[in-house]
Amino acid sequence: MERRDSSAVHRTYNLNPVVVTGSGHHQRLKSTATPVRVLSSQEIREQGISTFDGALTRMMPQASMAPSSMGSFLRLNGLGNKYILILINGQKLSGDISNNVDLNRINMARVKRIEVLDGAASSLYGSDAIAGVINIITDQPTQDVLSVTSDTRVSGHGVFTQSVGLDIYKGGFGSYTSFAYDRADSYRTNDLEYVKGSDTDTQPSIAPLFTGYRSDVFSQKFTYAPNQHLALNAGLDYSYKITDRPETRADITGGTDYEMRYKGLRWNLGGIYKFNSKNSLQADFVVDRFRYGKQYDVETSAYQIGDYVQSKKQHMLEGQLKAILGLTTNSTTIFGADWRKDYLTATSGNIDQHVYSLAAYAQHEMKFLKDFTATLGLRLTHHETFNTQLTPKATLMYAPGDFRFRATYSAGFRAPGLDELYYHYFSVNRGKAQISFGNQDLKPEKSNYFALNAEYRTQVLALSITGYINRINDMVVKQNVDVDDATRKMLMAEFPEMTQDQADKMVSYALYQNSDKGDVKGVQVNASANILKGLNLSANYVYTYARTCSDDTWTVLERSIRHAATIAANYHHEWGRYGLTVNLNGRLQSKTYYTGSYEDAPGFGVWNLHTTHSFDVAKWAFLQPSIGIDNLFDKVDRRVDSSTRKYALYSPGRMLVVGLKVKFK
Repeated sequence: MERRDSSAVHRTYNLNPVVVTGSGHHQRLKSTATPVRVLSSQEIREQGISTFDGALTRMMPQASMAPSSMGSFLRLNGLGNKYILILINGQKLSGDISNNVDLNRINMARVKRIEVLDGAASSLYGSDAIAGVINIITDQPTQDVLSVTSDTRVSGHGVFTQSVGLDIYKGGFGSYTSFAYDRADSYRTNDLEYVKGSDTDTQPSIAPLFTGYRSDVFSQKFTYAPNQHLALNAGLDYSYKITDRPETRADITGGTDYEMRYKGLRWNLGGIYKFNSKNSLQADFVVDRFRYGKQYDVETSAYQIGDYVQSKKQHMLEGQLKAILGLTTNSTTIFGADWRKDYLTATSGNIDQHVYSLAAYAQHEMKFLKDFTATLGLRLTHHETFNTQLTPKATLMYAPGDFRFRATYSAGFRAPGLDELYYHYFSVNRGKAQISFGNQDLKPEKSNYFALNAEYRTQVLALSITGYINRINDMVVKQNVDVDDATRKMLMAEFPEMTQDQADKMVSYALYQNSDKGDVKGVQVNASANILKGLNLSANYVYTYARTCSDDTWTVLERSIRHAATIAANYHHEWGRYGLTVNLNGRLQSKTYYTGSYEDAPGFGVWNLHTTHSFDVAKWAFLQPSIGIDNLFDKVDRRVDSSTRKYALYSPGRMLVVGLKVKFK
């Protein structure tokens, strides 16, 4: 789905776009042996979406999100953040907050499309790719252009996004500059909470259900293509985010003494040399730094207003080398090598460690007979702590006419993080000591993913159904270890700051262990149709049955959702220099499962209506005002907050959304 740069009014629906994530090289979606879901920038904008998490949850039913001050808790196909690999142009986005990747680091102003690959993909992408891979492809023009863009969006509860960009391309040299500002206020959907330990007594609270924030992202990218064979690039991204929560008050609970502050700095160098249309060599190097901590805005006995206490600092270096070769007429072969080094300094966890990994991989894709395509891939990874890991992949596609039938097996693995290996954490919460230990005897988590897919795709209609099984062994979890008198003495020796009273009250401490295994089964159904000129309908449904086993006892996987669907209807019409787009979209899902003492969160259905009005003011300028309503039917979870209650719907209710995009070129 692409827009011609010469016109803001004209638009087309493309049901067969070019993708790269499934196979590691550019192919039409119809031709890739591994199914990939594509979210285009035009689709995202026409649904009135301005954030990365909004794009995933509104358009992909297999994704869900739980926002908090410790980052957005993302789930994909029943599995959480640490099993999802997020890439920007094929390079890993590093830096996390309690295993939650800081999604505000993603500059949506630069997103061309988002490609989502479901299931294990470690043969191409290495560690962490167990639930799936999300690859964000950024946009930069490659034709002579000088353009300035401003994009603004405003809605209720202080939601405001503003991005500005300057693109220059001339004679093979390109410069792409953008700045994005994003903010939102904290809010609650019920002013009361249950008093701790009571199911009947309530009290007022200002603790936010949704944590407000302010964030800035600056991006600069340079490209240089002196000829048709060579293309070089260099980029820099800086991100800053700080939460905006109610301050501590003497008359009401729920306030905080500090805000969480996050900073990220990422830069990369890369290039590609194309020998011809089928043979190329690509090299990339990326450095990613991320840190977060507490910035006090209330004076306490230990800190002044403005004091900053760092919690965690991460540093990643990664080098990639990849050759894409057309060794025969009907085949594509990839050889690649990756080197990566991770550093972690965590004051709160008493960690200052680093680890490296080195990998080599190969993939061969070949067409044979008339309509068959087979792909075989293998990755060999040497991890400094976990020695050697082998992750294979095999796919087979039968493609008669407009039909596609695919079978996939792929292995995944995840090396435990430095925090899970070396954590040495002590804190006090409401007078109670909390202790967590890492475990250097942990084993890598491994998965086996099997999928069958049937698809029918033309430029008018696309239908797809996929069934899959994803089985994970040696899942790393925090397990509670009972405390006796001997253990209390050991803990007090490990943490001299712990008082005798705190030790006496301890019942257990947490230890990372390989204790669980997971089993996720699911079905996905996707449909999209250009049934009339200018009218596109799409519907996506997923069934996910996710379980985990600990001590031979199977339980539902935390935060999993059994049924979810997204639906969208998009109509576009042109009258000369004016174009109108009307988009109605909705997300429907069943209850969200929680384990332990937490109650399940009820299901919901949220609908949004958005209109975009495009004006070709001149050959060198266009305007796109937009107006819409989020949560059209005012669906809100107004349950009283409690220590055993969590949420799945975080919307504050119906909100008017207004936007304006201006481009001069």
